[in-house]
Amino acid sequence: MDKLPFERPFIKKLSSGMPSKFGIKMESDPITEIDGMQISDLIKEYGSPVFVISEKTQRKIYNEAKRAFTTRYPKVQFAWSYKTNYLDAICKVYHQEGSWAEVVSGFEYDKAIANGVDGKYIIFNGPEKSDADLEKAINNDSLIHIDHFDELYSLMELSDRLKRKPKVAIRINMDTGIYPMWDRFGFNYESGEAWDALNRIMLSKKLDLMGLHTHIGTFILSANAYKVAASKLAELAVSLERKYNHVIKYIDMGGGFASRNTLKGAYLSGMDTAPSFDEYADAISSGLINSQIRPENLPILILETGRALIDDAGYLLGTVIANKRLADGRRSTIMDIGVNVLFTAFWYEHQIAPAQPFSHHTEETAIYGPLCMNIDVIRENMIFPLLKRGDHVVISRIGAYNMTQWMQFIKFRPKIVMIDTSGKAHIIRENETLQIFAEMEDTPDHLKEFKL
Repeated sequence: MDKLPFERPFIKKLSSGMPSKFGIKMESDPITEIDGMQISDLIKEYGSPVFVISEKTQRKIYNEAKRAFTTRYPKVQFAWSYKTNYLDAICKVYHQEGSWAEVVSGFEYDKAIANGVDGKYIIFNGPEKSDADLEKAINNDSLIHIDHFDELYSLMELSDRLKRKPKVAIRINMDTGIYPMWDRFGFNYESGEAWDALNRIMLSKKLDLMGLHTHIGTFILSANAYKVAASKLAELAVSLERKYNHVIKYIDMGGGFASRNTLKGAYLSGMDTAPSFDEYADAISSGLINSQIRPENLPILILETGRALIDDAGYLLGTVIANKRLADGRRSTIMDIGVNVLFTAFWYEHQIAPAQPFSHHTEETAIYGPLCMNIDVIRENMIFPLLKRGDHVVISRIGAYNMTQWMQFIKFRPKIVMIDTSGKAHIIRENETLQIFAEMEDTPDHLKEFKL
């Protein structure tokens, strides 16, 4: 029989209810498998840490969102946000489900083309598009969303030179009652800047105005803010029809839908506060169908949601390295998962669960990563059971941004595995090695030799 680890006695306040001898159960149940595959087997096969993506969950959530919007509005089109997670396998799941591509750089644009997305189904957003990027998008009949006047004038010059009429929309920022207001991107609604841009486009006759676009912010917990935004875009669409007899083809409401993660500092769990797809769909569709847009001219509703579609499909599996006591007496648990691969630890109080049965003896614990940096904090403080060196853990809802904003810092980035709908695992991105970095570096001859 293994010797049990010693833990010092401590005083813990009990909550009301029916406690066990250790108090009220505060932690989640262990997560021992994902889509039928054991956590221990995944770590044994692919190493620790390792990212795991559930294709089944991807498709399930996408179709939940699609159902919510298509039952409330007659013309709906999703466009997968590449910046949220641009791994080819993940993007292609959404493309197979019928989603277009929404990109914000020349790199992402080229990735969408390489993934087989026809140019006419690519929405090109973002404040930085080179003339070469714009020319490529024009030649591919992509939808270019203009972010500022300098880009607008560049497109007019390219139109003259290429003898083509680019398909465009403008991005519009506005006051929707939420703080902070995102006014960095696009043309402002309240100041009249957006209407100024639209007039210049229509009077130039060099650009084909296809739609109107907004992206009001990120992790928006108020569905009503989208209703305000949709109503304001609808007003612009009506004004365009009245003044120029021009009917736009689509209104793009962008993304920003909250996932079920819990923001740092939030009093309530994200499970309780994040609006559902039904709530977002009710708000947006009401803003459009209750406007003065003629029924026969209802535009296509485009949605660029990313985080809310992919977060729940992602897991990060890891291993306990050690346990220590901090100066204030709290326990700390050190894992092999750092903020270099879990960037969203700076935003969220991530759900962390053991991957094997554990004692209900719990204590306030700080969860740290393996990096030699004081900022490598996964959770500042949480009620957590005693885990020993070598035990496995699962961090849930990490599918968005971690695989695009991660860093090669101190440690190599790990493998990413996708479990398909039949329960089979596939490596969709290999782990990094020293050879990869050696291939990208070049040392001048005078630095190749040295003696110590």
